[in-house]
Amino acid sequence: MRTILVVAEHRSGELRPVTLELIAGAQTLKQGADDQVVVAVIGAEADKFVPALSVEGVNEVVVVKTGSADFDPDFFESAVSGLIEARSPAVVMLPHTVDSLGYAATLASKGGHGFATDVFKLEYDGADLVATRGGYNQKVNVEVDFPGKSCVVVAVRANVYKPLEGSGSPAVSSFEAAAKASRSSNREYIELGGGNDVDITGVDFIVSIGRGIGEETNVEDFRELADTAGATLCCSRPIADAGWLPKSRQVGQSGKVVGNCKLYVAMGISGSIQHMAGMKHVPTIVAVNTDPGASIFTIAKYGIVGDIFEVHEELMNQLA
Repeated sequence: MRTILVVAEHRSGELRPVTLELIAGAQTLKQGADDQVVVAVIGAEADKFVPALSVEGVNEVVVVKTGSADFDPDFFESAVSGLIEARSPAVVMLPHTVDSLGYAATLASKGGHGFATDVFKLEYDGADLVATRGGYNQKVNVEVDFPGKSCVVVAVRANVYKPLEGSGSPAVSSFEAAAKASRSSNREYIELGGGNDVDITGVDFIVSIGRGIGEETNVEDFRELADTAGATLCCSRPIADAGWLPKSRQVGQSGKVVGNCKLYVAMGISGSIQHMAGMKHVPTIVAVNTDPGASIFTIAKYGIVGDIFEVHEELMNQLA
């Protein structure tokens, strides 16, 4: 019997969608009727998430209570380490997020487990687990195996697996994690946003700009294009970090996942893994970039190797 342990992620009292994606991914690793998918949820009010985690394919939900409502990497590392010792899972699946990366490497190193981050494919080759991740700025896919490791910890990208829709009736248990002194204290959690700005997670048409626009003065040209086309103007991280657009318009792993978007036009965006994590699931992606080797073209439905300013001008002429 093989156990796949999924560690749920929640924030500000809400279960994060990536958890349900990982549960779906765990189903693909089951090779026999006896294989089990166990979901651990850690937090001061962990039991409140049990109904949301009672989905198709989950055999058991393990509730791990903490004394604090805030995420604490030290406690998560200790709790998951204890679960690994108690349950001996073959695979531990974490989301590839800022929270999990705060303790995943420590967890794997201390336990001597196999470890891979930013994984977008998992499968068994016979008895051996193989994880696929990007390499060399996403220009190649790298297959990683873990010889001699009885337990493998993997941090999996968001938007790789589609959540299952059916409900389930998993067993529910509790686990008492060892006491762990925290090395940090949380004062306040602040969700980065743009005040009354548009919620980009709910829009269906986006024009997004990246480093290729060159100068801040060019932002208004692409804002005009987006407005004329009926789209929402968004950006990659360098544009938000420079303050050229508010953080609320940033698409990507450290920004927003544009879950309802149907058409995404990427202008001058090379396609870092962090940016693609927020939009690679969009059914129609149009990419414009002068570099024919840009990673964005690997996920685009339509690609234009060309100057974004020339494309901008032609589009404005067509829309006039």
